[in-house]
Amino acid sequence: MTDFHQALRSLRVWDTELPSFDPASAPPEPLPLFHDWFTAAAAAGQTEPHTLSLATVDEDGRPDVRTVMLHDADARGWHFASHATSAKGRQLAVRPEAALGFYWPVQGRQVRIRGHVTTGTPEEAHEDLHARTTGALASALVGRQSEVLDSPDTLARASEAAWRRAEAEPDAPAPTWTLYVVEPAEVEFFQGDARRRHVRLRYRRTADGWTRELLWP
Repeated sequence: MTDFHQALRSLRVWDTELPSFDPASAPPEPLPLFHDWFTAAAAAGQTEPHTLSLATVDEDGRPDVRTVMLHDADARGWHFASHATSAKGRQLAVRPEAALGFYWPVQGRQVRIRGHVTTGTPEEAHEDLHARTTGALASALVGRQSEVLDSPDTLARASEAAWRRAEAEPDAPAPTWTLYVVEPAEVEFFQGDARRRHVRLRYRRTADGWTRELLWP
């Protein structure tokens, strides 16, 4: 057996005590439950619980996925940010629909979200970017995300210039930086179980609000 397959077969899933989840106690809307699960994951020591998988579709209908950071989750939806000129930005401009996936293995939990994507105002995008670190601003000032790079040296020079500007102009604008909001149509909460009797609770938005339903694992 190759090292890869040996490593793959040797791994255990949820080698920890998992919390219980009674779906009957879930709130009528998904946002409060997400807030509870997020803070519980952070308190349990989950590494980077604010990272998520973002799936979009390109103009040819091919799916695309990457890891981004959550910037907020409120009554409007789940927030993340990127350049409008990036691959994800261009895809969302053509097909403003997305799926998000959170995975917190320390508690055997997942949250999946699907919905329509809107953009915040330029003022919101500016505030979002400048509430973050100097490094985040420098990265945004470099721009050109997803474009072909001719050499690491080119990136190093652009990054050094962006860092100098970010330090000298902490309010410097990044015109293509965009705040995106996923307005949820479906939100699913998955609680893993050691005996594989996983609990899946799905919220679906209807004309009358939210409806809840259990799914087979």
